[in-house]
Amino acid sequence: MGLALLLGTAAAWPAMAEARPRILTPMSAHAVLQRDRPIIVEGSADAGEGVTVTLGGNSATATANAKGRWRATLPAMTATATPLTLTATGKDGAVDTMDDLLVGDVWLCSGQSNMEYPTKQALNGEGLVRGATNDRIRLLDIAHHVGLSADEPLEKRPVWAAASPASVADFSAACYLMVKDLAAKANVPMGAIDSSWGGTKILPWIDATDARKLPGLSADADLLALYARDHAAGLRSFGDRWGDWWRKASGAKRGQEPWNAPDRLSWTPVPKFSPWEEWGVPQLADYNGLVWFRQGFDLPTAPTGDGVIELAGIDELDTVWVNGVVVGATFGWGDWRRYTVPRSALKKGHNEIVVGLGDTYGPGGMFGPADHIQFTPASGQPIPLGTGWRYSIYKRDDQSYPRSPWESHAGLGTLYNGMIAPLGPIGLKGVAWYQGESDVGRADYGDRLAALMTGWRRQFQNPELPFLIVQLANFGSPPVKIGDSGWAALRETQRLAMLRDEHAALATTIDIGVRNDIHPADKNELAKRLVFAEQHLMAGDRANASGPMIASATRAGSEVVLRFNGVQGTLHAWSAAAPIGFELCDASACHYADATVNGAEVRLADARPSDVHVRYAWADAPVVNFYDEAPHPVVPFEIAITGN
Repeated sequence: MGLALLLGTAAAWPAMAEARPRILTPMSAHAVLQRDRPIIVEGSADAGEGVTVTLGGNSATATANAKGRWRATLPAMTATATPLTLTATGKDGAVDTMDDLLVGDVWLCSGQSNMEYPTKQALNGEGLVRGATNDRIRLLDIAHHVGLSADEPLEKRPVWAAASPASVADFSAACYLMVKDLAAKANVPMGAIDSSWGGTKILPWIDATDARKLPGLSADADLLALYARDHAAGLRSFGDRWGDWWRKASGAKRGQEPWNAPDRLSWTPVPKFSPWEEWGVPQLADYNGLVWFRQGFDLPTAPTGDGVIELAGIDELDTVWVNGVVVGATFGWGDWRRYTVPRSALKKGHNEIVVGLGDTYGPGGMFGPADHIQFTPASGQPIPLGTGWRYSIYKRDDQSYPRSPWESHAGLGTLYNGMIAPLGPIGLKGVAWYQGESDVGRADYGDRLAALMTGWRRQFQNPELPFLIVQLANFGSPPVKIGDSGWAALRETQRLAMLRDEHAALATTIDIGVRNDIHPADKNELAKRLVFAEQHLMAGDRANASGPMIASATRAGSEVVLRFNGVQGTLHAWSAAAPIGFELCDASACHYADATVNGAEVRLADARPSDVHVRYAWADAPVVNFYDEAPHPVVPFEIAITGN
């Protein structure tokens, strides 16, 4: 199915008057262009100016509109390893060019830290980096950027680079190793775009247009749009959310919130600027939750303009009030905070700062350094704020405090806006998606993943754009008894989301995780499974793309018969007479089941009449020994039992 390859959108790069005509593009020289699709080139020129675009012997013309924008469409091209030059020629022979372009396949890789994980840290990373030189593989690393709307340009023009030790070392290992293998199999140039950010939830990667349709997110979409139009109004509305939450959580009346009436709380001097886990305070030794911080400063005269408050490093969520007015809200692990304080929030005499500081994982607190914490009035010298801070612990096991929809890691559409939308509808061969660790516990993850795929396919103008979804790896201690597992539930959600999508496949990593490291280094095996999935999906053999996958569970007397699709050869138990990890479950409890294997079929013994479903590898870090001859592990699952 045809797809236009967009080398640029009008929104993706600002026009520059000194370069007429100009190709507007998030791409650069050395890029790879997607083969077998029309190539759309957009740019700027003087209004009414005619522009001729040429590439590899093909040419097209366009005329700039009243806003100085033009679009030209070049015919699709087959793969070529011969470098090409894209040229846009305007009046008086003025030219803008892009050199050293190749035509082949382009993959977009995205997700959180396991996709971002660099090649130099992967298994045999030193050798992989040392042998990385290959001019037929080109890499593009998209910088971290939060966007408030989908029409924001990239902060700076990105630069493609040929694979080399320098470009590969810090590039996504999973992405690079995948395209390296694909380049060898397809014998065409490969382009890899890494647009990922560690620790992120899925919601920031979803187009706000699609996220708005998901349950409970329309208000966040409205607030994000308001903040994009008017920061101050957005902050006021976010402050109203905090007020609603605090009054409900604490029983306080309006006007009695910590930012309006801080004396209602009990305050203790902050011992030092560091993670609060290091303070020696028992209640904070292993605390993830909300802590209030308080400080004041005096202005000898009435404010003459806006001021600036600098709070140095904070981990991880802060909302800051000055005299009861919200002036900023940010997410970041130790990132420095700097907020404008409007003149209307300031007053002559004593001014009060209150910080609601939330932490969800690892160390939390104000990290300093003290000499960088200060308030600077519109006219005058900075007022040091590095001493005299006090804190008050919110002593409830509650992390439900408000989070802003404009934050990076759990906001709404912010990373789609900042790191996906600016690419325009570039031609892609497919998308590799590795994310989910930050969403463990979300029952609606499958709906969010479906919304993401819908929006990205619309963006890249390809309703059949393939998605390769990496299922979460095993992480943590192996189970010693049957129990619930948020990680297993998320894996099942990923599996079901894949099954509902005709153009998606799954890469299972249930056997390559590390119990004490959420970032398994064996991205080599992961890349092989991604390539296996891609080869079968592109060949129209989706049934075999994801490895051994449960097809049915049928009761047969005192046994339950399991049948699997996607089995290469036959199924085998490794290092044991039979596979382990199967559970038979009734409405309230599960019990382990003995299994026997015959080809692509498994029989579970001792099924009870009350058993209604089967689970396999249902734990955060299950031990698995059940493989086909590829060899690929059987994909973890939960399935209802049918039949009498």
